[in-house]
Amino acid sequence: MERLEGMVTDIVFHNEENGYTIARLSNGDGDFTAVGCMPTLSIGETVELEGKWGRHRLYGEQFEAEKFIPVIPTSVEGIRVYLASGMVKGIGEKMANRIIEKFGVETLDVIQNTPDRLLEVEGIGRKKIEQIKKSYSEDRELRNIIIEMSPYGISPNQCLRIYKRYRSNALKLIAENPYRLAEDIRGIGFKTADNIARKMGIDMNSEDRIEQGILFVLRNALMEGHTYLPESEVEKEAMDLMNIDMERVDNCLLSLAYDQKIKLENTKEGIAVYLMNYFLAETSVCNKLVELSVFEFTKDKNIDISDKINEVEKAENIKLADNQRQAVKEAVNGGVTVITGGPGTGKTTTINTIIKIFRGMKKEVALAAPTGRAAKRMTETTGEESKTIHRLLEMGYSTDDELVFFRNEEEPIKADVIIVDEASMIDILLMNSLLSAIKPGTKLIIVGDSDQLPSVGAGNVLGDIIDSGVIKTVRLNEIFRQAEQSMIVVNAHKINKGERPVLNRKGKDFFFLNGETPQKIMDTVVGLVEKRLPEFYKVDGLRDIQILSPMRKGDVGVNNMNTVLQSCLNPPGERKAEAVFNKRTFRVGDKVMQIKNNYTKSWKTEDEKDSGEGIYNGDIGYIYYIDKNKKLIYVIFDESKIVEYSYEEMDEIEHSFCTTIHKSQGSEFPVVVIPISWAPPMLLSRNLLYTAITRAKKLVVLVGDTRYLDMMIKNNRVNARYSMLSERLGVLKEEGVII
Repeated sequence: MERLEGMVTDIVFHNEENGYTIARLSNGDGDFTAVGCMPTLSIGETVELEGKWGRHRLYGEQFEAEKFIPVIPTSVEGIRVYLASGMVKGIGEKMANRIIEKFGVETLDVIQNTPDRLLEVEGIGRKKIEQIKKSYSEDRELRNIIIEMSPYGISPNQCLRIYKRYRSNALKLIAENPYRLAEDIRGIGFKTADNIARKMGIDMNSEDRIEQGILFVLRNALMEGHTYLPESEVEKEAMDLMNIDMERVDNCLLSLAYDQKIKLENTKEGIAVYLMNYFLAETSVCNKLVELSVFEFTKDKNIDISDKINEVEKAENIKLADNQRQAVKEAVNGGVTVITGGPGTGKTTTINTIIKIFRGMKKEVALAAPTGRAAKRMTETTGEESKTIHRLLEMGYSTDDELVFFRNEEEPIKADVIIVDEASMIDILLMNSLLSAIKPGTKLIIVGDSDQLPSVGAGNVLGDIIDSGVIKTVRLNEIFRQAEQSMIVVNAHKINKGERPVLNRKGKDFFFLNGETPQKIMDTVVGLVEKRLPEFYKVDGLRDIQILSPMRKGDVGVNNMNTVLQSCLNPPGERKAEAVFNKRTFRVGDKVMQIKNNYTKSWKTEDEKDSGEGIYNGDIGYIYYIDKNKKLIYVIFDESKIVEYSYEEMDEIEHSFCTTIHKSQGSEFPVVVIPISWAPPMLLSRNLLYTAITRAKKLVVLVGDTRYLDMMIKNNRVNARYSMLSERLGVLKEEGVII
């Protein structure tokens, strides 16, 4: 990396929240532009930058600063420019001149150490001194953190987070225990904190180090879906990570348990080690499921459910299969009911029948799903409003920007019946929040396909509930005549049974095209999307066809596929504005996806006749307009909702010409194209393939090598997750709590 020094002559742009800054600087070699996280930068100061030169396609050459160290101005002119910049609240250009006339090169020393002397300057009183002291102190504290922490590889952005968390005590607290950074500061993990501690000379056998190492091991396990780890695995991973002996690990496990940061639980297989909030969530989910399921419903006991079902069948001109009727009866009579089944087995018809019966009984029904896309689909298939679980729970933020739900045990959800779809996507923490907000006497109906991918978060909630055999579960396994005509449905069930799908049957909707190399796969996919499918099936290559890849990296991974597909589906044009973020070019017309839930994001229609709030993880839209002057990008979702993003908010958006199969959960697309090539074994799995093809409504095209298709079908080794929910429910049944 290159080092540069220069004096700031202009601040072109500055974001208060994340510190991102565009500045003009000057040194002996001339003027240049620097960009990056530089939260304390001010006009007139001299800084030392570390980074590399880059070229922005619109703004030309600029220095991309990864680190910066403020150099306190020592000359009268440097101090004058710094104070006149407005960086120190309470001092403007005229006031800066008066202060410097009085104190000269000692000005900053006076402000820092003897601020009362500012009373000697005309126009400064006690109130103004307090304002200057506070502003200068905050600016200096953040500068000091940056100066002190930069040598340890801590970025300015992370320094900003450190300052916001610890304020004036930051450096003192870090010196006492640098490992607290791993626990308190997002983006700083154990390894970074360990590196800082090593350079500070902290004892590598200290309890603080070993405890944070153990917590690091457990947090990593969450990312793999585990709610706990066996003690033997924690010991092994912690010993390997920190190069320490087992006795030290065991001592610190006891210490963490004593401080209630972890839970050590005796099980049949040995000791399970939980992070405390996950232990509490898992046990709470178990207890709440039991509490809701054993509730005695006396008011509706005399209702003849068969008559109610017959009435709905007659009114809707439908005929339910036996297991659908059973599912409806269990849902109406029970406290908690699980309805599971694959595509074409009638889950939607069953849900609609349940809703109509409850509506006829004058019950208040609430519908929900884990994601915005899944909630939208539920709304479309039922004709009833469906919300994300987060919105149903009335999500908000605390004063510390922590996510909170305003629906809870004290303020439960106001509904007689709650139906939750796509339940395979619900992790243990979200399920705990949901169940905590459901009062006894409310009926809960959980709907999902247990053969799809489990949740991204920790736990295997739907699978565990079903496997326990404790909660009333009805499996819909009859494929209806209309669904039998679709090879998508037939092949989904074949794959689920470990059988090879029927490929390339004339006039059907499921095809496989050979491609022995990644390049041939890519060329075929591009040809399909650009010409073949639009011409033959009369579909829009951009809006109707979705490419789903098992992985992000590689030639046919999401990242590269998006680059290639953008160039053919939405190439550059004279009238297409563009902007670059994180080395990716976004242009008007691009297909993009919202990648995090934003419940407060405003939207409005083009005619401004309708408006609202909320854009959700998985929502797909198209870039509508780019305003370079105001640094704004407008995206249109659902063909009508226009959403405004500032340049700084573009980390919420990514291209979606191609998306991962995981990201597609809860969505449906007219046409799905799936590249089938080499990938890590964990991504060549049956349930990943099953999930991908069940996203398609009209057509599936697989492109690749049949060897890897066969590998995916044979690989039913779903990555086992450490979870005790099923066992906990089973124990309660053994104890006679549930009959």
